[in-house]
Amino acid sequence: MKKIIKIHLYILILVCLSCQTETKKDTNNSTNQKSFKTEIDSIINLMTLEEKVGQMNQYTGFWDATGPTPESGNQAVKYEHLKKGLVGSMLNVRGAKQVKALQKIAVEETRLGIPLIFGFDVIHGFKTISPIPLAESASWDLEAIKKSAQNAAEESAASGINWTFAPMVDISRDARWGRVMEGAGEDPYLGSKIAIARVRGFQGDDLSSPKTIAACAKHFAAYGFPNAGREYNTADIGTSTLYNLVFPPFKAATDADVKTFMNAFNLLNDIPATGNVFLQREVLKGEWNFNGFMVSDWGSIGEMIPHGYAKNNKHAAELAIKAGSDMDMESNAYVTELANLVKEGTVKESLVDDAVRRILRVKFELGLFDDPYKYCNEETEKNVIGKKVFHEDALDIAKKSIVLLKNKNNLLPLKKQGQKIAVIGALANDKTSPLGNWVLAGENGSAVSVLEGLKQYKGNLITYAEGAKVALPNSKLHFTQELDINKTDKSGFSAAIKLARRSDVVVMVLGEHGLQSGEARSRTNIDLPGVQQELLEEVFKVNKNIVLVLTNGRPLAITWAAENLPAIVETWQLGTQNGNAIAQVLYGDYNPSGKLPMTFPRSVGQVPIFYNYKNTGRPNIKVRKEVFKSRYIDEENTPLYPFGHGLSYTTFSYKNLNINKAPEKEINVTVDVTNTGKVKGKEVVQLYIQDKVASVARPVKELKGFEMIELAPKETKTIEFTLTEKELGFYTNKGAFIVEPGEFNVYVGGSSDTKLSSKFNLD
Repeated sequence: MKKIIKIHLYILILVCLSCQTETKKDTNNSTNQKSFKTEIDSIINLMTLEEKVGQMNQYTGFWDATGPTPESGNQAVKYEHLKKGLVGSMLNVRGAKQVKALQKIAVEETRLGIPLIFGFDVIHGFKTISPIPLAESASWDLEAIKKSAQNAAEESAASGINWTFAPMVDISRDARWGRVMEGAGEDPYLGSKIAIARVRGFQGDDLSSPKTIAACAKHFAAYGFPNAGREYNTADIGTSTLYNLVFPPFKAATDADVKTFMNAFNLLNDIPATGNVFLQREVLKGEWNFNGFMVSDWGSIGEMIPHGYAKNNKHAAELAIKAGSDMDMESNAYVTELANLVKEGTVKESLVDDAVRRILRVKFELGLFDDPYKYCNEETEKNVIGKKVFHEDALDIAKKSIVLLKNKNNLLPLKKQGQKIAVIGALANDKTSPLGNWVLAGENGSAVSVLEGLKQYKGNLITYAEGAKVALPNSKLHFTQELDINKTDKSGFSAAIKLARRSDVVVMVLGEHGLQSGEARSRTNIDLPGVQQELLEEVFKVNKNIVLVLTNGRPLAITWAAENLPAIVETWQLGTQNGNAIAQVLYGDYNPSGKLPMTFPRSVGQVPIFYNYKNTGRPNIKVRKEVFKSRYIDEENTPLYPFGHGLSYTTFSYKNLNINKAPEKEINVTVDVTNTGKVKGKEVVQLYIQDKVASVARPVKELKGFEMIELAPKETKTIEFTLTEKELGFYTNKGAFIVEPGEFNVYVGGSSDTKLSSKFNLD
């Protein structure tokens, strides 16, 4: 009977496919909501309630499918579920051979033969590792970011993956939160543009291509606003922040036809996001008309119990499905409880059908029903993994991600001949830390170290000293482990100081280890960890020609360095090509063009700090100190380095800012930008606005446009921006988008701190 039903199903599918209209080819068109409807309805009609619920169940890889079959325990239960068609997706399974073995069970041993979808955290590359997402965002180069995601998709797809849990589009202003490394920073406009680039990079123009994978916008919503910057903590924000800061990148991802969403761990308005009807049913699937599916974060359905929102797993399953969570990742709530909830009348079966329909649609769009083994070719995997072009593109975006924070007296670029250069810092010789966090398929020791990159330039005498260990020798270098940081061992100081004393220039590579940022890596201090700050100050006593190369996953408080050192380069964690990219920038073969996507504070006490703040009724006045103003008594209000900041080996001037009104409430803004230096360079021209008076208080500045240009020495270009109602409006506290008349300020320059401004009145 099993075989007869399955054969009937495939005959039915083949007949339907032969009648499919041309709209099926347009799998990335968000208006194409009728695609595969006939096939999906036919399958649902054949499914038992338990099989439907099975499609909503996701398990992590629980055994080596090419080895012995599990005979007892939890693995055996999961294996039986897989054979019975009670698993719709698996995560953390990779490799063409392994994926094919599991897919074969789903397709050839279950009653209906519905293929699995295989998910994986392809965050910033697969085997070939690109810069961490925050670093890529510092490039402000949307095409390069898109290409990075495209390469990651092709490489992971060749290894059996067809779904990534990326991009993370959470806006965050708090550098204490370690997961800022996974996002695009603090600004919703930049974050929205990058969300679109990453979704389109992963999904391409044809999701059924074997080189593309389904993307997942996460974490919906407000996960980037945890109280005190502490991972998984409650988000306590107003509706204006929700609509104007949190929602825009998610809405942009929806407009780019992202296929899946992931909900968040946090409470929002005291309701867990996983069980939040407002977020999932009303906004996402209602107002935004999202027709993909929502997956829970790991165990987040079950976590509604310790939140105090659900009584038990059964209650959690009820709350989650009613709220709109379609797939349960590793809570075992749906597979054990949902069918009974339907049978007893607590949950309508139509809710289950809707979730299954959404999941099946994505499987159809991926082409899994045409060929469930399309991602399982071992020869393709061998030829695609680590392709030369992937490394070339990884190097390209790594260079573009580097931000020159300070360069007093033009210490950089380094001379290529005749210098004695001391390279100091454990991170300079580290080939794992530069990979950053969320490198599940990457290999430890696979990055080019900074020392290796610098030594490729043969004209200088380069000598290395560790100075101080960052991670202790017994540290386990895996993202699930806590990293043990050296806070006492200064035994390497003496050798480093001696080396610095006899050198012309010191390149100090300091910062966070790659596993000190990421999920569950919140910090109360965001300075240089361990004894690194003390090492830096001791070296400075004997040689002041220091180039500080920062390697980190979040903004750091480096006030002492900014006040004392001549040159500081923010290199983040740049992935596989880390050392090559840094060396090319330090030696001037690539002129840095990166701009900060997050504000750098002077002190952790300023955090959260961000450029698009709103004025108080008593704003601080810099001209004179007054007691009763919004200020600190022990620190400036201003950041150490503002959002959008980034220097070059050349300089740029901005002149002739002009504003002209156009029909239909459009505002045209032009500005002349000139390269006033001696070398060719790139500049990210940034436009900000301020709505002076509104029915809801507006920020002092909001990014509303940017363009990267390249200018030869003395060359001038006129840059034009067009402001439409989309840029000039905002969301009310009830979620209505409005554009109000009144006076606006316009600012254009190389950072959010630009002073060049003009104004206009909107009728």
